[in-house]
Amino acid sequence: MSTAKPNDPPVNPPDDVRVLIVDNDEALAQAMAESLERVGYQCTVATSGPEGVEYIERETFDVVFTDLVMNDVDGMEVLARAKKSLPDCQVIVITGEASVPKAVEAMRQGAFNFLEKPITPTGIRTVAERAAEAVRLRRQNIELNQRLDEKFGFEGIIFVSSRMKAVIERLKRIAPTDATVLITGESGTGKELVAQAIHQNSPRKGKRLVALNARAVSENLVESELFGHVKGAFTDAATDRVGAFEYANGGTLFLDEVGDMPISTQIKLLRVLEDHQVTRVGDNKPIKVNVRLISATNRSLEEAIARGDFRQDLYYRLKVVTVELPSLRERREDIVPLTDHFRKQFAKHHQKPVRGISPVVTRKFFAYDWPGNVRQLRNAVETMVVLDADGVLDVDDLPPELVDIEEAPAAVDPAPMGLVGQTMDEIEKWAIDQTLKLTNGNREETARILGIGARTLYRKLDKYGL
Repeated sequence: MSTAKPNDPPVNPPDDVRVLIVDNDEALAQAMAESLERVGYQCTVATSGPEGVEYIERETFDVVFTDLVMNDVDGMEVLARAKKSLPDCQVIVITGEASVPKAVEAMRQGAFNFLEKPITPTGIRTVAERAAEAVRLRRQNIELNQRLDEKFGFEGIIFVSSRMKAVIERLKRIAPTDATVLITGESGTGKELVAQAIHQNSPRKGKRLVALNARAVSENLVESELFGHVKGAFTDAATDRVGAFEYANGGTLFLDEVGDMPISTQIKLLRVLEDHQVTRVGDNKPIKVNVRLISATNRSLEEAIARGDFRQDLYYRLKVVTVELPSLRERREDIVPLTDHFRKQFAKHHQKPVRGISPVVTRKFFAYDWPGNVRQLRNAVETMVVLDADGVLDVDDLPPELVDIEEAPAAVDPAPMGLVGQTMDEIEKWAIDQTLKLTNGNREETARILGIGARTLYRKLDKYGL
């Protein structure tokens, strides 16, 4: 139980915050440590500058209190060492009245705050709590960025195929630049996921990514959604509205289904891309914007240009860099790892103990052409997880469109003619090798597809050196 007095400042549970106190005055250092420990902080005391530096270089601390005036190694040196070895920690300097100017200089060098002597329990706890909150906020931001990287980084795109490997390598070259990008591909191939990955791996990752689907907005409102409007611009314009370009300022705008944009809006979009400024509907005042545009379409813009539905000059402005996403039927090697990824994802989401997928289902998945691409596969797996009753996704869980699909052989390489006349060992080695590629090295799934036991597979892997 906390022994803080009723008039002490409110303190959040600080047991996750490690504090180092560095001061030549051992009695003062111990008193400070005791004051903080009574409200839950984990404290370490160093009674000299060299000892404090040794702790900093050997251990991890979230908050460092250091006296400014010490022999051998002073507080400024402790601050510099802490900023170098523990860049995420917060440093508070302790000063007497005569050295306040030096404390101000320490803050310019990166100190979080300074405390003037004499030090009271309330004073040190208040400053410690503020520093701890800053540490927690930084941790939360780091964790958020890590989750975003896991979800939207290139590592979050599931693939084993050479087609997608080439796409990812292209994206890695594109992302760090500020180039305008046009993503093409059938519906459901993951264009928005790719746009998110580009943004998350760009210098703009700390700013907004704003997505707008041109097809989902009625034709008479597209300009308002993109550029904003002022009050009274049209019948329903009751207030001023910030458009997507303004809202995404400093960040990235993802414009999906750009091929469905009205010609009149295309003209204004071209002007924005050339002048880097927008004008709200009903207004004459231009507003400067700094936005990276990523657009996407599942239509052939060349054909739209030939029909007169899309401006050629805008097309060339949008396709500074292009990324073409293959359909799922063009990257069948990715079906098994994607299926297994979605199985785990939805089993966790729906809290269902789904252990795996039957070989029959896997072969049906290979045979199907997936007109809805990865989105359709994702939805199919979620449906199966929801319906499953025995822990294995089998034919009784299949969506109707997949029930009558004839099974396909589980092989990546469709050209086994070179195996004719080879020994059974060579044929078996080829089959195991190709199925391992399909499953992204998942041995359990490989054994299921091949219809053999896991131990048998391990023996054969050793036998063939796979």
